[in-house]
Amino acid sequence: VMLASQRLTQYPDSKVLFLTPTKPLAEQHLATLERHLGLPQEAYALFTGAVSPAERAALWQKTRIVVGTPQGVENDVLGNKIDLTHVSLLVLDEAHHATGNYSYCFLAKQYAARARFPRILGLTASPGSDLEKIREICRNLFVEAVEVRTLQDADVAPYVQDITTDWVEVDLPEPLVEVQKLLADCLRVKLAAVQHLGYVHRLQMSRKELLQLQAQLHGEIAQGSYDGALLHAVSLVAEALKVYHALELLETQGIAALSKYLQKLEAEARQGKSKAARNLAADALFKSACVRTTRLVEANVEHPKLAKTAAIVQEELARDPQAKTIVFTQYRDSGVEVVKALRQLPGMRAALFVGQAKRGETGLSQKEQKAMLDEFRAGKVNALVCTSVGEEGLDIPAVDLVLFYEPIPSAIRHIQRRGRTGRQRAGRVLVLVTKGTRDATYRWAAYHREKRMHHVLRQLKRGLAVTPVEMPVRQAAGQQVQVVADYREKGSEVMKQLVELGLVLQLEKLQAADYLCSAQCAVEFKTVEDFVSSLIDGRLLEQLKELKRSFAKPLVIVQGTQDIYAVRKVHPNAIRGMLATIAVSFGIPILQTKNALESAGLIAVIARREQDTSRDVSLHAKKPLTLSEQQEYLVSALPGVGLKMAQALLKHFGTVERLATATAEELKNVEGVGEVIAARIREVLEKEYRKG
Repeated sequence: VMLASQRLTQYPDSKVLFLTPTKPLAEQHLATLERHLGLPQEAYALFTGAVSPAERAALWQKTRIVVGTPQGVENDVLGNKIDLTHVSLLVLDEAHHATGNYSYCFLAKQYAARARFPRILGLTASPGSDLEKIREICRNLFVEAVEVRTLQDADVAPYVQDITTDWVEVDLPEPLVEVQKLLADCLRVKLAAVQHLGYVHRLQMSRKELLQLQAQLHGEIAQGSYDGALLHAVSLVAEALKVYHALELLETQGIAALSKYLQKLEAEARQGKSKAARNLAADALFKSACVRTTRLVEANVEHPKLAKTAAIVQEELARDPQAKTIVFTQYRDSGVEVVKALRQLPGMRAALFVGQAKRGETGLSQKEQKAMLDEFRAGKVNALVCTSVGEEGLDIPAVDLVLFYEPIPSAIRHIQRRGRTGRQRAGRVLVLVTKGTRDATYRWAAYHREKRMHHVLRQLKRGLAVTPVEMPVRQAAGQQVQVVADYREKGSEVMKQLVELGLVLQLEKLQAADYLCSAQCAVEFKTVEDFVSSLIDGRLLEQLKELKRSFAKPLVIVQGTQDIYAVRKVHPNAIRGMLATIAVSFGIPILQTKNALESAGLIAVIARREQDTSRDVSLHAKKPLTLSEQQEYLVSALPGVGLKMAQALLKHFGTVERLATATAEELKNVEGVGEVIAARIREVLEKEYRKG
């Protein structure tokens, strides 16, 4: 707040952009800024997915403080809806997200390159335990200096409340141990088979190691290796991962969660969706584990954590009838069971706080999430059972107890969960651990990672860990090359690379093609996997027919380094036949690229050539014959209008003359014609012709 005030005072015509991962957190930050900055109400705006792109663009012009979620703002920057030039401060909350392809990385780079007076502030309570990962965050956010505060620092200590953390151990009951042994034996058999094939050297492997092995095996297939042993190993590792997950559910969550997962695997096996599920369904050890699990469900046998959770929360309520509790659990299914158990306690008003609904699962809309948080703050709900959605950004001042249903190996998530208590008064953290299971492993993993994080923080505090990264040179204004992109491609790496190459993107709903380099030149973009998948399901031929009908100069770009013949189980002749059809029958060139940067570079070169007014090129590729073809031919030459849209325009207006005199608003009444295309059509029809 202080920095925002200083920047707005120093640059009176500037804006402040404050981004945070979730809508509830954005709303909380906006309320804080409104309370302390004292600007008029119209100076503030909230940018989330609930606000339309057109409304965000209008608000951007008249506000000074914008608080929002990064994905929507990223789309606005990609679509050229908002201009970062006059933003004097970019604040990125929960800055540990600024790795990989997360929106923060792209936005920070664009902001640094465009802003007249750039200043970036990143904030996080949990940067992580990996020094190289922290350095990556610093590089991505152009960090010049790091400020570290710990609980012991003089300017923090007076405002910090005591938090005690205790570990509560429970024993796995004998009936569950029997199922555990069956699943463990099944896992050992799968890994022994992989070892026999020569792909692993030991039988004790973590989930992370199994996932790394799976990625390695798929990488070999992508490079063209296709022998039987490799394919068998891939299937065995997929089976092992499913058994591993079943074991984790049994040990850390209980019979109800395990039973639901096993039923899902059985359904996949029956429907033939998964080869790994079919193989497990035929495995004697796995079948025995399924039968035992079903019997335990019928006998109402549950994990002791459930009863222990109810006892702990009841004790807390007896100690203080006004106490507020948050229970964190990794899985929604466990959350549902915990809420049921808590609601049986006298005086307990428990609610399940989860993310938005997924297929077949419980879920809350963002509006429902906000209402539930308000009820928790007001005391109408006194126990909130949360999944990971509650780990970041819950600003609830008085939480007395935070209970972990299971330990989590991530130091970041452990700190985020723990940070929900001890804000205005002392708080307690209890972590349930099932002895002799993965719980114990995860407990110590989190402990050592957090210890490592504190060591890294000490290095940062001494200024030993970060090398300042120079801000990119501000982009100079020049000839603007525009590319129209299908809005369904938003957020893709190709679009980000196009913007970084200096092109101006316009997002529209395109009926054919993914990118328009000119009114005549259109690009259908596919990854190798999508190319083969669309061949199998028949989409590709229809897309290419529409592309050929609509544009004089169509093009297909296929991106990826995988062997196109090894991606799916498709006979090589089928793929060769499709390639021949595209190139010979349709006359559409096919170009292959390795990655998003190469794809964007190719599209950029094509767009520049197409839009180079000094080149004397033919605007039309062929001469139409009939009157209707001539009318379609004439209208399809308008910017952003292919054959299908030309037909829709002519059908709507009846004649070319009525189309030519239509206003932009009237043009937008035709399906597929958005604000940008309507404006460009009017510009072509209205502006005076000047050669060169």
